[in-house]
Amino acid sequence: MKELVIISGKGGTGKTSIAASFAMLAEDMVMADCDVDAADLHLLLGPVIQEEGEFIGGKVAEIRQDFCMRCGQCVSVCRFDAISDGYSFDVNPLLCEGCSVCSYFCPYNAIIMNPKTSGNWFISNTRYGPMVHAKLGIAAENSGKMVSLVREKAKFIAEEKGFDLLIVDGAPGIGCPVISSIAGASHVLVVTEPTVSGIHDLKRVIELSEHFRIPLSICINKYDIHEENTEEIVSFADTKGIDVAGKIPYDTDFVMSQVEAKSIVEYSDGAASREIRSLWERIIGTI
Repeated sequence: MKELVIISGKGGTGKTSIAASFAMLAEDMVMADCDVDAADLHLLLGPVIQEEGEFIGGKVAEIRQDFCMRCGQCVSVCRFDAISDGYSFDVNPLLCEGCSVCSYFCPYNAIIMNPKTSGNWFISNTRYGPMVHAKLGIAAENSGKMVSLVREKAKFIAEEKGFDLLIVDGAPGIGCPVISSIAGASHVLVVTEPTVSGIHDLKRVIELSEHFRIPLSICINKYDIHEENTEEIVSFADTKGIDVAGKIPYDTDFVMSQVEAKSIVEYSDGAASREIRSLWERIIGTI
């Protein structure tokens, strides 16, 4: 089974729009939205949830009042000020980071660490095929673990159905969610834009992909808004031996397709749509 991961060095480059278009153009594939911190692929694919579950991503302290002798040791060792002192010592779950230091130092074993629900995962059907996605709770941690969970479930569905392709909409940036998205992938497509920040973050995400020795290609979205920067990206890619697989022009069809909750290749046959189709043929031929 081949796994194509679509990522970007920064948000707003059009990564998810291209991932949704690939979902329409592909056959016998499973989609996985691994941008769990700000998932939005569902807005274009209209998933119908078939199965869901909780994601346990950490722990939260609980003080057992029957055991607590109100010595105040937990308050003194908690660096997050999550424990209120007074007659009753209580833990604020919004401040607790689940580090377990209070539990370790409590002389009366009055503090236990409970599993903490950090979000939910979903298995859905879309008009293009199966999709696995998730929603991380506000300010919740361990998004990298949730990404791994989403990928594992997507791979299981692909193997179960005999599909040979998994398309992953990865997270932007170079942090833990991105690392969890690309580790072990067959190919990475980096979507960038010809801006100063786009070029800077493109170079960072290429370094990350090279570290994991994953073959990659580049797609320059809105290439015609600054053609000098586009040429800089192409020149940099040449020095690295990286294929610039597509250059998509600025096209207002992107906005209109999102208003109608469609992928751009489903919405129109304009210039951007035609270039994405060519990009898909080139990528699928590569992997």
